[in-house]
Amino acid sequence: MYRLLSTVTARAGLRGAAPAQPPAAPDPEASPEAESSQEVEGRLRGAAPAQPPAAPDPEASPEAESSQEQPLALRSPQTPAPPPSRCFARAIESSRDLLHRIKDEVGAPGIVVGVSVDGKEVWSEGLGYADVENRVPCKPETVMRIASISKSLTMVALAKLWEAGKLDLDIPVQHYVPEFPEKEYEGEKVSVTTRLLISHLSGIRHYEKDVKKVKEEKAYKALKMMKGTMESDQEKELKEKGGKNNEKNDSAKAKTEQDNEAKCRNSKPGKKKNDFEQGELYLKEKFENSIDSLRLFKNDPLFFKPGSQFLYSTFGYTLLAAIVERASGYKYLDYMQKIFQDLDMLTTVQEENEPVIYNRAR
Repeated sequence: MYRLLSTVTARAGLRGAAPAQPPAAPDPEASPEAESSQEVEGRLRGAAPAQPPAAPDPEASPEAESSQEQPLALRSPQTPAPPPSRCFARAIESSRDLLHRIKDEVGAPGIVVGVSVDGKEVWSEGLGYADVENRVPCKPETVMRIASISKSLTMVALAKLWEAGKLDLDIPVQHYVPEFPEKEYEGEKVSVTTRLLISHLSGIRHYEKDVKKVKEEKAYKALKMMKGTMESDQEKELKEKGGKNNEKNDSAKAKTEQDNEAKCRNSKPGKKKNDFEQGELYLKEKFENSIDSLRLFKNDPLFFKPGSQFLYSTFGYTLLAAIVERASGYKYLDYMQKIFQDLDMLTTVQEENEPVIYNRAR
């Protein structure tokens, strides 16, 4: 699976913005009031200056005065609307506070956020540090490692190939990548398709190679989920009964909880390494193309019959990258760069140590 770097700031959103105009030089013959209005006009960069209220007509009736004053509360059609960021100021402030809390809770050194509404950028900001050692703060241009968001970008490539009629989602992957061997599960020949790979339903492993540990963990999670559902149903039943037979219900509930806890203890899986403890996550070997990288897992057995269960799999997307190469006729990264160019995502690149990548977080 290729790892990519990206930034939240779209270049398209920056191009074409009108540069700020310097304030006009004051007229030496103008009055101080005129000079003041010129300075305000320069600071607002083209905003229409406020007009002084007209002198009241002594002969006008109170009703006429009221009708003349009413339009002043409305925005003139010629007055430009406030910038989008001002419209969302309250939401931005509360979101910033929330992100600061999340950053501190998870121990992240920095966060970069970008928000668009109806295709217009309304907020982009960096919080914390892009480089803790050198105290380099995060900013909107900071290039972050986007990790498995790369899978979503691979999905864009697959969708474009399907749209162009170059990819069939429901035929065996060997049609595009014959280097990936045909598979069996429990002695039965099975088929792995692009659609199953996309949905993490293929049975191809993730970083954990021990089938037994993965199955134990899945069973444990399913039991915990079932326990939560049962407790929720019991509480609902108690409320519907209106508290009748409380002692009997409490006794039954306590017994059920004890039984569930015993089941969880008996079925609790052995210690399983998390992703950051898996050696393959830190693999430094370089491959010429996606086809070559298949040797890491292509001969491993499937963990279940394709289509029968869900198992998040990075290696499933490694195989999808190989399918992109064969269906498009380009190397995976070359094809992705074409997509990034079309979308003006010019700061989204492959994560590599050797090249100089400006504004890279470390």
